[in-house]
Amino acid sequence: MSQLEKEEEENVSNPVTAADEPLDYSFLLVTHMVCADRQIHSKELKYLHKLERQAKVGQRTREEKEKILAQDEHLIPVEVLAKGLPQRQRNRTMAQMLEMAYIDGFYSPSEHQRVESIRQIWNWSVDKIKNFLEPAQAYFFCIADDSTPGNNLSENPEYQRAILRCAKIAHEDFIFAEAALKKAGATLEELQIGIQEKLKVIEKKTIGNSRAETAKEVAQQLEATKQSLEVEIVKKIQSVRDTLDAKQRSIDYFTVAFMGKTKAGKSTLHAIMTGEGWDAIGVGKQRTTRLNRVYEWKNIRIIDTPGIGAPGGKSDEQIAQSIINESDVICYVVTNDSQQETDFNFLGLLKENAKPLAILLNVHKNFRDSRRGSYEVERFLKNPEKLFAMDGASGLGGHIERIRRYARQHYGNDYFDIVPVMLLAAHLSYEPQNQHLKDQLFKASQMQKFLDYLWLSIVEYGDIRRSQNLLGCTVGDMEKPYKWSAEEAKKYKILTKKLTKERETIKNKIKQATNDSGDSLKNQIASIFQAVLNDIPSFAESHWDYSETAMKEGWEQELRNLRFEKRMYIAYQEAITSFTKEVQASLEEVGRELQLIANLGGLTFTFDQQDTGNERKFLQIGGGILAVAGTLMAFIPPLMAVGLVVGIVGGVISFIGGLFKDKAEKRREAVDNISRKLREQVNNQRQTTVSKALEQFVKACEDVKTEVDTYFRELIEGLDAIALQLQSAQSKLEGEVNQLNRAYAKRIIDWGLKRYEPLTQERIDRVIAQVNREFGRTMIIKTKSLIQLERNQKEINDVLQEKISYSKRD
Repeated sequence: MSQLEKEEEENVSNPVTAADEPLDYSFLLVTHMVCADRQIHSKELKYLHKLERQAKVGQRTREEKEKILAQDEHLIPVEVLAKGLPQRQRNRTMAQMLEMAYIDGFYSPSEHQRVESIRQIWNWSVDKIKNFLEPAQAYFFCIADDSTPGNNLSENPEYQRAILRCAKIAHEDFIFAEAALKKAGATLEELQIGIQEKLKVIEKKTIGNSRAETAKEVAQQLEATKQSLEVEIVKKIQSVRDTLDAKQRSIDYFTVAFMGKTKAGKSTLHAIMTGEGWDAIGVGKQRTTRLNRVYEWKNIRIIDTPGIGAPGGKSDEQIAQSIINESDVICYVVTNDSQQETDFNFLGLLKENAKPLAILLNVHKNFRDSRRGSYEVERFLKNPEKLFAMDGASGLGGHIERIRRYARQHYGNDYFDIVPVMLLAAHLSYEPQNQHLKDQLFKASQMQKFLDYLWLSIVEYGDIRRSQNLLGCTVGDMEKPYKWSAEEAKKYKILTKKLTKERETIKNKIKQATNDSGDSLKNQIASIFQAVLNDIPSFAESHWDYSETAMKEGWEQELRNLRFEKRMYIAYQEAITSFTKEVQASLEEVGRELQLIANLGGLTFTFDQQDTGNERKFLQIGGGILAVAGTLMAFIPPLMAVGLVVGIVGGVISFIGGLFKDKAEKRREAVDNISRKLREQVNNQRQTTVSKALEQFVKACEDVKTEVDTYFRELIEGLDAIALQLQSAQSKLEGEVNQLNRAYAKRIIDWGLKRYEPLTQERIDRVIAQVNREFGRTMIIKTKSLIQLERNQKEINDVLQEKISYSKRD
């Protein structure tokens, strides 16, 4: 007996009748559990309504319940309700929540997460939750399926045999799908760990390098790369898990999902098919379905999805997309009065998932708003075929051709059926006031044609469509991470190849920049010394009779007047600046090329960007490496030139002498002697200064060259490590894709032969040699022996909505 039934028996209640009475937090928490898996199951609603009656909840609580079911932005969050629930009510509430989670037969991961979050808020142990799980599971198995179908689709014994055969095949196929998806998940997790480990090695290596800034820069770039990849890997892992959950949820059911733009008639179709949900349908009602609505009965599952393209409908489309993996057939509902190409954009997602499609054309004619009322209904019933005529100005032929044209653009083929129906007429056949016209209205609606389509989908094609869902479509979910890893590996290989080439280019450009700036420095120093040489004659003339001390002081002043020290500093600074600009320009050029690669290839490798003066963005190879050339300024040598050159005056005076020479002769000899000695010593010092300046300059440039080269080398090694990990994952995922394609091919061959045999690896290997598939479009099956199928090629293509061909391997 469930917790709810116990309370009904004991008449335990939480009466809420007054307008100002408190909210029933327990009931609202259970309501949140209904929506935890983004689906509202008919059994969940029945349980919730039963609980609502038993708990006698008040108006305020019912209003909050509707907000939760509608996923209104103003709903009370789970956390608020869980924290506010009194201790004494928590055991009962947890029991009811878990009964709600299990009532549809599948305790989903999202429902488990909801329970886990509440467990943590309540500070409960994991073991305490386990005490509630077994009774909740037992409650599911004791529930009788007392649903009443809205039609007699499943009354026929042939249907019963077909649906049981579908379930049997599904369980066999799920073994292969589950194994492939689990291996894919494990491969992606290994990829994540592998990238982390490889980059740790690189990081350790770079940190151990004496060039701390380069090591830090490389580590930052590789960390950005790792984080970018990890985000994608986590998404892929979650996608694989979601796919596995979806396949497992629907394993015992043949699932039909209704999709289409808002107000196209999906909820009406759902109500006609299930006999439920009439209260959600009415003129002017908006967005009656905010979550997927699920109805199950005797192994058939019908899902009503939110409207595509409703205001704020992006989240609605995501909800609709979430059901694709569970569906064996997608019924896309359109109307004949408002067809636009944008209404069919969603079909592209169906083709990406290789889902079989049927289009239901809901023919609009509103009897309800007519002032003539029943007269219009009777008039319609006299000639219902007129509404479905193909030819004429108001015929459906033009609408159908337009639907096919739009659908082909997004779905890729026109194998799908288009079934015109009038849902309003079928709806009217269920209303009490029209019971005398019930059969006529239902027949005139042409709903039977759609039911016949479903009949064929299940009885004739149900087994292969189950395999198509569990094997064929799962390939698409496997191909996404496979193609992603292959594309990423290729991008990283392209990047490393480009970086390797640019590494050599940069080395050559730095070498050329060193030579050019060094030559310029050499010429600048020569020019400065030439200015000193040019000044020697005038200095000698004015200082020929000075004492050695006075001459030294005069020479120091002369050099100051010539700005010798300042000019030497400026010369070295200009050489450094010129070198820095050339290196920066070269690195920025590489950056722009790599940015182009990133833009064209969609690289997950992340480079920092900055704006230039003309607002163009270029790629920085690291935030600090472009500035590394600027550190050359630290290598400017101490200016020793003044002291050395001043010292050359020493010994000049000793050459001035001679008692018998006149003053003019003494002056001439002294000037010549001073000039000669100064020129000799200045020339000698020029060679020494140039040699030392160039030596230090070249050493500084070589340090920059080494720094840049080390950066490129270590970055390339890190990116190569990532590429190798991606290639390894690609190879493993490709193997799983091939395995699923071969299993699916075996099912197609068996179906084409109109036979059944259990799906095993041995049987697959015995029949299937190779499969080449362009997912969702073409599939070429190579068999190991010559096979002649009983089904013709057109039937196979039309049913699978994919061009299938087969032949014996050469």
